[in-house]
Amino acid sequence: MTESIFSILALFEDILWGFIAFPMLMILGLYFSFKTRFVQIRGFPEVLKTFTGFLKVKDHEGRGVHPLKAFFACVGGCVGVGNIVSICTAVQFGGPGALFWIWVTAVLGMMIKYAEVYLGMLYRVPNESGGYNGGPMYFLQAAYSWKWLGGFAALLLCIYGVEIFQFSIIVKSVSYNWSLNPYLVSAFLLSLVIFAGSGGVRRVGNISSAIIPVFVVLYLGMGAWVLFSHISEMPNLFVLIFKSAFTGHAAFGGFIGSTLMMTISQGLRRGCYTGDIAVGYASVINSETSSQIPEKQASLEFLGIVIDTFLICTTSVLLILVTDIWHLPLDVGMLVQTALSLHFPYMDLFMPFFLFLLGYSTINAYFVAGIKCAEYLSPAKGRLLFYIYAILAFLIFSFIDSIHAQSIMAISGGMLLVINSFGIYRLRKQVNFNFAEK
Repeated sequence: MTESIFSILALFEDILWGFIAFPMLMILGLYFSFKTRFVQIRGFPEVLKTFTGFLKVKDHEGRGVHPLKAFFACVGGCVGVGNIVSICTAVQFGGPGALFWIWVTAVLGMMIKYAEVYLGMLYRVPNESGGYNGGPMYFLQAAYSWKWLGGFAALLLCIYGVEIFQFSIIVKSVSYNWSLNPYLVSAFLLSLVIFAGSGGVRRVGNISSAIIPVFVVLYLGMGAWVLFSHISEMPNLFVLIFKSAFTGHAAFGGFIGSTLMMTISQGLRRGCYTGDIAVGYASVINSETSSQIPEKQASLEFLGIVIDTFLICTTSVLLILVTDIWHLPLDVGMLVQTALSLHFPYMDLFMPFFLFLLGYSTINAYFVAGIKCAEYLSPAKGRLLFYIYAILAFLIFSFIDSIHAQSIMAISGGMLLVINSFGIYRLRKQVNFNFAEK
């Protein structure tokens, strides 16, 4: 019975991403890119100036959180287990060419993510906690005459805010590699998540700003070591990636083969998932910033996607490709770990710790966004009901196949992408991309 339900969900996921979300992402991303003459590329130096400028801004106890705390809280939701585990499923099912479409998703998705953060700040409202409430549930009310759509988006974000896939991966990885009781691991992680989420965006931002920079330096350093040790193989590898991107890939080893549509679809859906493009989560988090200039805060999302996709996700995929691990019949959670273990000792001890910290920062960010959406739906009982749902979902999916958890996340994310993208397009004239002039 359970397998039949998940088979239906998997079919719906394929239809949703292959025939609706994929063309919508491409069309809207291309529209904004051509309209602004690819400002996400031209204006990237200005984004770096904005980031360094925010470094000089002192934190304060006024309304909202420091712009970089909001940024790191948002990046914490993107940079996580998905960059090491989920992104590799794109190659497992779509072949090496999926990486090319992950890059395409990132370039076009930058514009959509900028727009959703900008609109979130434009329509945000002050709250009683000394911060702001914003996100798709607010700007969708301005985009549509159907007022219930904002509530529906908030409901989907409540589902998306309980990151069952990464929670499941962490519990399985830590309990297996360290020989710990999975029930204890699950309970311990759950208590940490509730602690972080109860402190709001400010606490989540503090945690993420401590974890993410350390992870980026360590992981990219290890990845660079492996890739440089295979430097002679890299030219042929990139030829394979670009060739497979437009042809699919034939069956090879444990890989069953992929059609061109499967390659594109896998690259797009996993790229959207790891980058949280158009799901609205980034809009909810960044709306808490103390910055009063939407263009500046929104432009930081270009940097966030560069870190998330072009550095970390690309490193993960190249690791399993260059070490020839990608086509082996391994659990997706073991692919990068196996690739790194060929060059570094004790990865069975180090990688679970890595995944634990990363997944924790990601789950926290989603969780606090889910709380804010639940309170939007029901100011009186929303937080309590969300806690109950989150606890049940986390515990149940800790002991169910991780692929099923990923399917739930992909479906809720895909539906949010469709709803939010239509709303962003309807409000397109209100989005100002001239962040360099502010």
